[in-house]
Parts: sequence; structure tokens; C-alpha cells
Amino acid sequence: MQVLLPMRPRFAELLTRQWLKPLSLRAFSSSSDYSNQSRGGLPRFFSEVIPSSKGGVVRVQDDEFWHMTKVLRLSTDDRVELFNGKGGLVEGCIQKIDRNGLDFLALEDPKLVLPDTTKWHVFAAFGTLKGGRADWLVEKCAELGASSVTPLLTERSPSISENRVDRLQRVILAATKQCQRLHEMILNPPTKIDGLLPLLAQSKLSFLAAAEATPVVSVLASSRKESSGLIIVGPEGGENIL
Repeated sequence: MQVLLPMRPRFAELLTRQWLKPLSLRAFSSSSDYSNQSRGGLPRFFSEVIPSSKGGVVRVQDDEFWHMTKVLRLSTDDRVELFNGKGGLVEGCIQKIDRNGLDFLALEDPKLVLPDTTKWHVFAAFGTLKGGRADWLVEKCAELGASSVTPLLTERSPSISENRVDRLQRVILAATKQCQRLHEMILNPPTKIDGLLPLLAQSKLSFLAAAEATPVVSVLASSRKESSGLIIVGPEGGENIL
């Protein structure tokens, strides 16, 4: 099993190169906020827009509409929950159904659940994984509470197809709903090593996956808790990403 260890000295040397420019990191909310949710309760569905107050109505269409009406066969007056992937959650019911979608009526004011754990940003070189293994990797990152995943491009994995990106987005949404997350994991655009190094310079907590290294649990137990951290996983087979 691969474990994680702090950044090697070679990273420090690379980060001192003058050609590196500062890069602002967009921090996306994500956490394992299972304690704030009702497992086994109402069916929960994703909507980018949720009602702002009790009595508000939003339109649900496309995949979530299909899932609600064709898969679960929900009907008018059935109670459900909507979440927006940013910590917002609201309970309501199906007010009206037509051929193109349904209207969701909020029965209470929405709740906003804030993340309360370290936001982990995962950088993984998985462009060459076949047979659903990339799907599995991204799914498990979502289930384990990663805040974001960024495909890491290397010499032998120089690109990721647009079709694969669309598929991974669907995998993330399914995993988010399955494990009852309120903060959706973000799939960032692929980046090369050059784009990763400035982020390492700014991060106070960074780990690189390496065989036979100190278990990450041991390292974290002796580290100060930070609001966010980076986890870097190299190409399949243990090849050095640098």
C-alpha cells in the first residue's frame, strides 16, 4: 500500500527557481459533514439553485428530474431534499410535474453547513488508467472527503479527453449523493508539474505518495492542523513525477 510523506528536499530546490510566479489557489468548500445530515432520511438531489426561503420554488430538470420521476418514481407531494454542493440544504416537496421537469417547493428555510475539517486538494497523475480505474480513483476521493481533484499531466500522460472529464463529473456527483456530502468535490482542469510547484510554495501542509514511507496518520498526528493541504500521487507504477 502506498503511504504519504512530507515533501522531499528536491521540491524545496525547485521552488526557489526564479521563474516561478505566484499563483492564487481557489479554495473550494468540502468536508465530511455526515453528522449534519439525515442518513436514511429523505431522498436528496442536486440543484445549483435552491430556494432562498420557505415557500420558494425552483425548477428541477435533466438528470435529476429523470432520477426522481423515472428511477425512484416520485410523484406530486412527495418530500425530498435539495442541496447545492456548497453546503446549502433545504427540505421540501414536489409541487408539480410536467414533461420537461418538476417544481420543488421549499417547506422550510434552507440550512448552510460549513466545513469543519481540513480541505484536501488532491493532484493525481491518472491519465493512463484504463477500465474504469480512473472512475474508481475519483469516486473514492469524493467519498473520502477530498475538496478537489486535479489531473496531473506527465510525459506519458500528456492529456485527458473531454469525454473523460464529462464522465468524471458524473462520477463525482453520483459519489457525492451516495455518501451524503453537502460540499461537492471540484474537478479542476488538468495541470502540469510547472503549474503545481507554485501551489506547493504556498501550502503549509503538502504530502507526496511514496512506497514504504511513513504512514500519513503518523505524520498528521504530530502536525499542526491547517485549513487546507495538498496530496500528490504520481503515475501508476511508482514512477517519480519529477
